[in-house]
Amino acid sequence: MNDRNWISAFLEAQAAERGAAHNTLLAYARDLGDFHDWLTDAGGSLATAMRAEVEAYLTHCDAQGLAKSTRARRLSAIKQLYRFTYEESWRTDNPTLQITGPGRDARLPKTLSHEEVDRLLEAAQTHGRTPGDQLRNTCLMQLLYATGMRVTELVSLPVAAARGRPQMLLIRGKGGKERMVPLSPPARVALTDWLNALDVLQDAARAERKPVSPFLFPSHSKAGHLTRHAFYVMLKEIAVAGGVSPAKVTPHTLRHAFATHLLAGGADLRVIQTLLGHADVSTTEIYTHVLEDRLRELVLEHHPLTQSAGPHADADDTVTEDP
Repeated sequence: MNDRNWISAFLEAQAAERGAAHNTLLAYARDLGDFHDWLTDAGGSLATAMRAEVEAYLTHCDAQGLAKSTRARRLSAIKQLYRFTYEESWRTDNPTLQITGPGRDARLPKTLSHEEVDRLLEAAQTHGRTPGDQLRNTCLMQLLYATGMRVTELVSLPVAAARGRPQMLLIRGKGGKERMVPLSPPARVALTDWLNALDVLQDAARAERKPVSPFLFPSHSKAGHLTRHAFYVMLKEIAVAGGVSPAKVTPHTLRHAFATHLLAGGADLRVIQTLLGHADVSTTEIYTHVLEDRLRELVLEHHPLTQSAGPHADADDTVTEDP
């Protein structure tokens, strides 16, 4: 079995056994393909590469100026490939066991204020060529902010999941994992309005004996639903219309806004983890930066040393340290 067959078999296993998303498989294919090409140019192969070759490849990636996150992702793909080949007994060793990655730069998620989100939601109501487009765009924005869905989860929602005026929405996330997310009253109204408009369009299609899309946000794309790119472009246009810097607005910043605003409002971190579909709470913990001001206020309000009548308070109500 040659190197390309190894990669193909690995990708098939990721799709079949772990339910890896299409975009995840594409990323694996790109990263492993680059590693394979580098090995080939160096006169090596996946079957014979040892730890030194893998580390040399990572050094090569660093010399190219690739970001830490990109290098970490590529190493992760290589590690998973060799774990797979070892489990399949295609290799008797795993050359990546002792290799540690470059890590990732700790970055706080970019988010939006309540006012900026309100402006986006308001601008969506009038964005679109037709009243139907405006209802669809309003529904998209309301659902995204109300649920914190990933953009792929949003655009690929089946219409069946939204029928019956649901209080909760069933979302199929990464790896095919399902979760239930409650809908806010504005999101339920927007969803009902869009479904009514969609029913009219579908009835017209049936009358002309045309196929009806199973998706909540259908389009003429190859996938049959609104594409991530089309939604991204639409979101930038809505940002401009709402007076919000388009550089700040992406589908993911609205997901971050959902989590940040919930946490600032007192929601439990475990609840937010469930709503976002994070497999590990450590991924969700990055949002705790928004608690700093709120925790400071709680301490100042409730800690006994901050009370002016306390035994360690000065006359001017400032707190002093114990001698």
